[in-house]
Amino acid sequence: MGLELKKINQDDLELIMNWRMKPEVTKYMYTDPILTMETQLVWFNQIINDNDSKYWIIKFDNAKIGLISLNNIDYKNKRCYWAYYIGDTSFRGKGIATILECNIYDYVFYILELNKLCCEVLSFNEKVISIHKKFGSEIEGVLKQHIFKNGKFYDVITMGITKDKWNNIRKNYVYENIKIE
Repeated sequence: MGLELKKINQDDLELIMNWRMKPEVTKYMYTDPILTMETQLVWFNQIINDNDSKYWIIKFDNAKIGLISLNNIDYKNKRCYWAYYIGDTSFRGKGIATILECNIYDYVFYILELNKLCCEVLSFNEKVISIHKKFGSEIEGVLKQHIFKNGKFYDVITMGITKDKWNNIRKNYVYENIKIE
């Protein structure tokens, strides 16, 4: 499929900033930021040498289409959180989520050698909850009225998958292995 994950660099900041302020992206995120290149540079300088997070540009046939990250990497307790978005919405619905999901599971469990991958999803984002469930993540809880956004409180669904579970179900999925820089 020509999908790969490239570490973000300073040249990506304007594109990431523009994606991150798109209503169709921020709709599913905790915040609706107004970003500037100055704030992007501050953010980039904070994360570039942070051992507790990893950020990649999602590339499809050499086109930059989104961002994926691992955050709160806890090597002691062997867990982390992940999130991604497709900023170029013309690439949504093309099976990219399947490939990303399986490859991130492999990366977290077999490269980083962690035991658990977690995520949080706004409760109305039923499509993403369904995708995560399809590949073995389970709902572990609901954080009631956890995010206040656009004048309204939203619940957050907490999800997770363990290495043992992925080891047991991984063979049920056929997916392209992608390059992760």
